[in-house]
Amino acid sequence: MKFTKMQGTGNDFVVIDDRENRFLGKEKELGLKLCNRHFGIGGDGILIVRQSEIAQIKMVIINSDGSYASMCGNGIRCFAKYVWEENLVKESPIKIETGDGIKEAFLNVENGKVNEVTIDMGTPSFDPKKIPVNSCDEVVKKELKINEKTYSITSMFMGVPHTVIFGDLEKYDVKEGKAIEKYSIFPEGTNVNFCEVLNKDEIKIKTWERGAGPTLACGTGTCACAVASNKLGFTEGKVKAQVPGGILFIEVKDNKVFMTGPAEVSFKGEYDI
Repeated sequence: MKFTKMQGTGNDFVVIDDRENRFLGKEKELGLKLCNRHFGIGGDGILIVRQSEIAQIKMVIINSDGSYASMCGNGIRCFAKYVWEENLVKESPIKIETGDGIKEAFLNVENGKVNEVTIDMGTPSFDPKKIPVNSCDEVVKKELKINEKTYSITSMFMGVPHTVIFGDLEKYDVKEGKAIEKYSIFPEGTNVNFCEVLNKDEIKIKTWERGAGPTLACGTGTCACAVASNKLGFTEGKVKAQVPGGILFIEVKDNKVFMTGPAEVSFKGEYDI
């Protein structure tokens, strides 16, 4: 099986062209095997290229624990670069089918290579039913006590469930996200983002990803932090976001979110499946 290893601000993926549905129904097994950093290729997830009946191409995302993800911000930038450079879709914007609907990817191409991608991430939602979270009201600055520690949480749906906790990052260990991810009020779990507001134009984030654990970046999580900080009046519409793996730029405009960041190929190879 041929594969391409890619990363976007340190969030790494194994990309597989499966337009012939060779691995249909075997996605969980494939994700567990390929993402293993000791016995496989290693990655936070796999991105599977499939044919789409409603867009130009379809992206299927499987986390490193074998679970399915409807959307991944860093992953979709890598996916867009892959399909363009492999001549599968030679247009910009590219319309990509995801589990969270069709997303548009706008490519910045130089010398035949995609070096930066802007994704229309769609409209965030604070609707408890959509996240989902067991609450009748929006979860905005709500107190949550876990393991004798109290958190002020803001939860939303940004393609996948996200919970944002604001404060000094030095006061939080990202591994605290493990208990929050599986807390009983989140029936499908949640991604957990610890966010420090540096000023009106800049935030700093570390994320515990549902199904993957600590990662160097989370695109949907970064968008969630920008949306939450904007809603609470901490930042303006455009922010520069520092994540452990690099920098992302987020714009909240007309109730939609746009994310811009890099996508890179690490290496290509063949895996004996």
